[in-house]
Amino acid sequence: MRIIVLGAAAGGGHPQWNCHTPASQRAWQQLPGAARRTQASIAVSGDDRHWLLVNASPDFRQQVLATPALWPGEGLRHSPIGAVLLTSGEIDHIAGLLSMRERQRFDLYASARVLDVLAQNPVFDALDPAFVQRRAIGLEQPLELFGLRVTPYSVPGKVPLFMEGRSGGDLAGSAEETLGLCIDDGRHRFHYLPGCAAMTDALRARLRGAGLVFFDGTLWRDDEMLAAGVGSKTGKRMGHMSIADPDGTLAAFAGLDVARKVFIHINTTNPILDASSPECAQVRGHGWEVAYDGMEIQL
Repeated sequence: MRIIVLGAAAGGGHPQWNCHTPASQRAWQQLPGAARRTQASIAVSGDDRHWLLVNASPDFRQQVLATPALWPGEGLRHSPIGAVLLTSGEIDHIAGLLSMRERQRFDLYASARVLDVLAQNPVFDALDPAFVQRRAIGLEQPLELFGLRVTPYSVPGKVPLFMEGRSGGDLAGSAEETLGLCIDDGRHRFHYLPGCAAMTDALRARLRGAGLVFFDGTLWRDDEMLAAGVGSKTGKRMGHMSIADPDGTLAAFAGLDVARKVFIHINTTNPILDASSPECAQVRGHGWEVAYDGMEIQL
């Protein structure tokens, strides 16, 4: 099984177009250890011919250009991407669908809740149903795709930002709002969770002893946006665990015996994006890696 990180940053990418915080400044200047990153997405294949795209980033076209495995290779119109699976309805997970509207066949998988969000916005009708089939996936119901078994499961999260005004105050939304994935090729498996608001007992049991986990690395600390003077919401309010707080990710993974741990969906303000920072050194000391665009893992 081959996994390619197409993008590693949270919504807005790194540096975000209007961000001038210290971590973003280093990326603007392209200083050593401050690699630019596009918005989070991965591609997975079990045969190097058929690819599953997990989340359709607004940076989709740029990511394909940078990834030869995803280039057209047959006839006049072709793509190795045979399916797209959405883990939530957030803009940074769905906007790339609009760059996939050129009458190319693929199947679009998401929870019924996320498919309903897409159906409410007619702009997504640009995906011609004669070419793109929308298929609802059920929690804990394995999906067979190109030799891969993908099992979606519910994780704590929240409704998409643009749907908050229609939530009736229930920002957590339904159990189908935010998904984690277990992807298995019959020999190896890994988990992908680009968004997670809390570590529950059920999630802890699911991840214990895993060989590889990609996990939400949005913020270093819960009040990061407030402290930086660039936002009014905490990480918890945005539906994300922080990394370093007492109830954050480093503490939550202690004792889980996960062999390889990779932070993904990293906000442009997060100091771990600077490879020379003490925060980055701290996560490495806890056995974590920081994802970057083009990172590739073979299992």
